[in-house]
Amino acid sequence: MDFYLPRSHTPQQSTRRHYGVSRRDFLRYVAMVSAIPTLDLYAEGATVKQPAFESDPFVLGVSSGDPVSDGVVLWTRLAPKPTELWGGGMPNVPIEVKWEVSEDESFSSVVRSGKARAVPQLGHSVHVEVDGLRPWRWYFFRFHCGDATSPVGRTRTAPDNEAMPDELRFAFTSCQHYESGYFNGYAHMQQEDLDLIVHLGDYIYEYAGQDKRPRKHLGGEIVSLNDYRTRYSQYRSDDGLRETHRLFPWLVTWDDHEFDNNYADLVSEEEGVSPEEFLLRRMNAYQAYYEFMPLRRRSFPTGPMMKLYRRCQYGRLAQFHVLDTRQYRTDQPNGDHQKPMTGKVFDSSTTMLGQQQERWLMSGLTRSDANWNILAQQVMMAPLNRGEIDSPKFSMDQWPGYEFSRRKLLRYMHERSIPNPVVLTGDIHVNWVNDLQLNFEDPSSPLVGTELVGSSMTSGGNGGNVIPEYERARAQNEFVRWYNSNRGYVSCSVTPEHWISHFQITPYVDRPGSPIETAASFRIESGRPGAEKIG
Repeated sequence: MDFYLPRSHTPQQSTRRHYGVSRRDFLRYVAMVSAIPTLDLYAEGATVKQPAFESDPFVLGVSSGDPVSDGVVLWTRLAPKPTELWGGGMPNVPIEVKWEVSEDESFSSVVRSGKARAVPQLGHSVHVEVDGLRPWRWYFFRFHCGDATSPVGRTRTAPDNEAMPDELRFAFTSCQHYESGYFNGYAHMQQEDLDLIVHLGDYIYEYAGQDKRPRKHLGGEIVSLNDYRTRYSQYRSDDGLRETHRLFPWLVTWDDHEFDNNYADLVSEEEGVSPEEFLLRRMNAYQAYYEFMPLRRRSFPTGPMMKLYRRCQYGRLAQFHVLDTRQYRTDQPNGDHQKPMTGKVFDSSTTMLGQQQERWLMSGLTRSDANWNILAQQVMMAPLNRGEIDSPKFSMDQWPGYEFSRRKLLRYMHERSIPNPVVLTGDIHVNWVNDLQLNFEDPSSPLVGTELVGSSMTSGGNGGNVIPEYERARAQNEFVRWYNSNRGYVSCSVTPEHWISHFQITPYVDRPGSPIETAASFRIESGRPGAEKIG
């Protein structure tokens, strides 16, 4: 159910459509959407049990995610015509979907099976929380609907919580702007022996389609629920992305473009956006994100709110603390963009995570018995001076813009002796390897942890270019260990003794078929914060 009326716009303005919605209609819609979690998705009702499809309803593929030691989330979405505006080619009725999990790809050893309802309120998406599986095992899964069968997915459970695995292998990436190019990194990611994929946000971009780019978004800037569904469907039409979802479990979080660029809690980047417009659009964006991601029911959106921060434990080897640095932050202090670190950035009321998430993170770090504590989050934590030495400037959208929160978290990890903090970061479209110091103004200050910043999958175009601002930043920020402007992803091998990261790059994204190169590799020794380049 979408309320909006298109308004005219000039070519220089955003192609955003604005809602013509009253406060009464807005509150009614919030109440209706908030009630969706109470729907009995397994009730018989008027469910169609044997639908007939003219074409494959599983063209968006399958996915899995949020693994635990005895289970995982299985995902699919019924959509024979996924980019059709209304319903993806599906009737407006609940559909029965059968699922099964097997120890082998031929399904001769099925260990779990069941039924789910794909309801139109959730775009006929399916989220099955499977339990009763064995720890640290590969499984195969598939869905059946009518006479159609989905592709066979592959997934892996996490180790037992008390186990110490020899190694965890995962890759992380972010920022995959469809129009900027082809997702060439995913084909190479599929060839790696990985246990998990971590996506740090900007899975889609909300902008209107533009000509003279490698690929083009369908439609204008996305606003309604169906707009967001269509955009996700277009991204999932990419063979590399869809196949990588099929082959590995995913751990996901969002940044800003899943909704709207550089938003902060309830504040839009653009002026003149009413609270009703903003929250209604955010509600649509959050629901579509849930519909398309392999997330547990605990993450189900309640109107324009959605709790995405959570933990994922890999025995006593590693614990992922997945953060949301968008939904709860205060507005960017001193305005957005590059500014001196003054005034409100030191205000104790200025927060990046919000009080509840911050307490949750600190408590979890203290209780963690994992050898490596991984913060999977969005924006750069290291205070990168992008100005001059005598006239420093910092991004107000990143952690340095919330310097009180940044220093508080690092001081907490230092004073509590949190084991091996490693921060995974996306957003900036450039690789960085940073030492996280307790006091960045003092070169002799203790190291607290290490930050690994992934480049984009495509955003920003081919990359590999010299960026004067970042060249200057690399030279004058002593905590920077490495910088690179190519596209790609980061592949990580984590053992009890050390962490090795390979920065994998694709030389071009403006056409398909790029080779892969390892631009650099870094090693972190357990018990010794800071990364050292290998070779």
